[in-house]
Formats: sequence, structure tokens, C-alpha cells
Amino acid sequence: MSCSNTSKQSKTADATDSVEMTAAGEGWITLFNGTDFTGWRGYNRADMPSAWTIEDGAIKINGSGMGEAGAKDGGDIIYDQKFKNFELTFEWKVSEGGNSGVFYLAQELEGKQIYESAPEYQILDNAKHPDAKLGKDGNRQSASLYDLVPAVPQNSKPAGEWNTGGIMVYKGTVIHTQNGENVVEYHLWTDSWKEMVAGSKFKTGLTS
Repeated sequence: MSCSNTSKQSKTADATDSVEMTAAGEGWITLFNGTDFTGWRGYNRADMPSAWTIEDGAIKINGSGMGEAGAKDGGDIIYDQKFKNFELTFEWKVSEGGNSGVFYLAQELEGKQIYESAPEYQILDNAKHPDAKLGKDGNRQSASLYDLVPAVPQNSKPAGEWNTGGIMVYKGTVIHTQNGENVVEYHLWTDSWKEMVAGSKFKTGLTS
């Protein structure tokens, strides 16, 4: 998992704490080192929830059948530094019926869940999880902007296989990639963005 600023003039913004980061090539930093949770913590907490573990060099949530929030000492996790304009790349896979996601541009708001401020790159077993058939036009399937914009083409691999993912944010324009293809593009803070949110399950939230 690595992240790059998309502009040399747009450096990491509003760091909450100083975190030592590993270079992953020019302009890139490694967010996860494959061995420990340096730089990571729980959303709205100072420590790392114990349900999250590292297995074979990958971050894993010990499944509860009820998602991250349902796991004992689970919940969402965040990287302890903020980014404004960036490109994030990562790899992901899920077990059969698995459901997760990558939130970005999150704000830690007291008493609020992360999804109330952050767009979500959906991670899902499209074949076995019921959410794949809900929403509209497949907008709850993998790599979609969850419940808002479907990923097209829908090119995810079956459960248990690795996928590549990416999120690019630059001055309000957002692109999701999946397995080497751009599958979502949208524009934050525009009239069309506000209309999409108003017509979704997030109509009372999603402040980004």
C-alpha cells in the first residue's frame, strides 16, 4: 500500500502527528510496511483495535460475519496522517461473502461514524455478498463509490484472488481504478455531487 502526492506543491496536509514513513520511489511513501501497524490506529481512538492483524504481510480483519464494526474490538482503522491531493495504490482480496472498503478524506468527528464524512471505495465479493444486488446499477459492487457511482467496467476477480486498486484525488476530481482500469470518476462539492448524495442512503450525512 503506497501513496503519492499528485503535485509537488501539494504536500501532505494537516498532519495529526509526526509519523516516520518509508520511501517507495520518487514521490511515493509506503503506508503499510508489511510487518507492523506503525502509523496506523483506530478511528477516533489512539490505539490499534486488536481484531486487526497482519497475516502473510497483509492487513486482515478477523471476520465476525458482521463486518469491521461487528468484530470484537474491531472498528475502522486510519492512517495517522492526512492527505489532500494524492494517489493511493493498494492490493486487496476478500473471503467468500466478504465486505469491506477503503474510506478516504475522512474527518474524525466526535460521536460520528467514519462513513458520515468519508467517501468509500467498496471492497466486496460481488458473487456471494447480498449487497452486490442492492443499491442502483451495481453501485455497491467492488471499486464503486459506495451507493453513489457504480464501477464500470466491473472487472473484479473472484473471492480469494488478489485485485489491484487505486484512488486518485486532485482538486475535487476523484478516480477509482481496479485491476488496471479507471472504473469511477466523479467531482466533489459540485451540484451533481450534492444531488447524488441527496438521492442516496447518505442524504443525512457525508460531509466531504
